[in-house]
Amino acid sequence: MTTLWPLAFHFLLALLLAGLMIGIPRFLGERHRERATAEPYESGIPPTGSARGRLSARFYLVALLFVIFDVEAVFLIAWAISVREAGWTGFAGISVFIGILLAALVYEWKQGALDWGPKRARGGLGGGAR
Repeated sequence: MTTLWPLAFHFLLALLLAGLMIGIPRFLGERHRERATAEPYESGIPPTGSARGRLSARFYLVALLFVIFDVEAVFLIAWAISVREAGWTGFAGISVFIGILLAALVYEWKQGALDWGPKRARGGLGGGAR
């Protein structure tokens, strides 16, 4: 139990600091009751419409793809740091890893997950069907 007192002290200090950061502005800050205080401010442009607009599922798909391929960078950096210690076994492992990622990227590309423009007709250079 004597080894846990630094952890308990740190936890209490964190709670105290969070309480102070929330409480001090509440007591010392100004109070405004004007109508404009509650309105959103968008760089000097008056807001139009609702802020609760629907987003396409493509935005979430791109975010998911970003996270997947961003985590890949972490593994590549870790391999690059230990490339001498990993040797040829590590090289083979990272090659398989990159191959799987490239296959996933090609699959996503073929499925159209990376297409943001309007759909094009498949009729040659001229465009639509005749």
